[in-house]
Amino acid sequence: MFLPPKRSLAVLAVPLVSLLAAPAAATAVPSHTAVRAAMRTVAHTAVHAAPRVATLVDVRASHHPGLDRVVFEFRGSLPARRSAGYVSRLIADGSGRTVPVAGDAILGLRFGGAAGHDNKGRPTYGPTRETFALPGVLQVVNAGDFEAELTFGIGLSRKASYRVYTLTHPSRVVVDVKTPYRTVPVRTYFLDSRAYAAGRRPYTAAVSRPVIPPSTARGALQRLFAGPTQAEHAKGLRFVASGATGVRSVVVRDGVAHVRLTGSLRSGGSAFTVADEITPTLKRLPGIRWVKIYDARGRTERPKGHSDSVPESLEP
Repeated sequence: MFLPPKRSLAVLAVPLVSLLAAPAAATAVPSHTAVRAAMRTVAHTAVHAAPRVATLVDVRASHHPGLDRVVFEFRGSLPARRSAGYVSRLIADGSGRTVPVAGDAILGLRFGGAAGHDNKGRPTYGPTRETFALPGVLQVVNAGDFEAELTFGIGLSRKASYRVYTLTHPSRVVVDVKTPYRTVPVRTYFLDSRAYAAGRRPYTAAVSRPVIPPSTARGALQRLFAGPTQAEHAKGLRFVASGATGVRSVVVRDGVAHVRLTGSLRSGGSAFTVADEITPTLKRLPGIRWVKIYDARGRTERPKGHSDSVPESLEP
């Protein structure tokens, strides 16, 4: 609720005080209609004096020659303040916790004088975390929507130069990220939740992703941890993390890919884990025949030899 300006209240107080102090026969007493009109004028002035807040209604991304473009569209005016810059990690407003973002670089964005929710607290722009199958942009993730401050992180496959500018009719903040590199397609495997529910093998489905060579193994796992796009999610594809929060390292040696994960790995008693997505994703790459997956402490059941291996925590 907005309070009216003090000056307007003072103007209104004069006739009200006069009304109480004047004798009954006074003819200059303002009518109830006049008082109500003055109160409406005060309320109108107060509302129009309040700062306008732009409402985020859409976030989208697409590839153009030489760049990936992310567009934040707002209803009403543009955000009063806008800032962008690379950050080492994305911090959630309020809690101070690290918000996971897939990619090797994170471009942080902040919009002041903007909100992304309705009066019931529901997002007005779609998913708060969205994956894109673009050369540079992997994810756009919300990290805060509080007191007319919006915070986002754009997860990128590689740090690159960028440009931020605005457009009107409708109001948009546009982020162009350069993609001056070559990519090659890889196949990333996600859980097919519909096949799994029906007991119909295979339980995974492959999607195509662009990655930057020669680090195709690392790039493929970046894309895996970014998860399916909205269109793929609508088809039943899911990323099963099994407690993993990311990939610390990938080393390919003598036909064996050694993958060290971060987070607290656990199968939860399930026969399908993150290993069932990592293994087929990497085995589709040239030069990889076996995959050994290690937990955050560097443990796996068969660390030596030519064989697949998972840590004990991923066993059913």
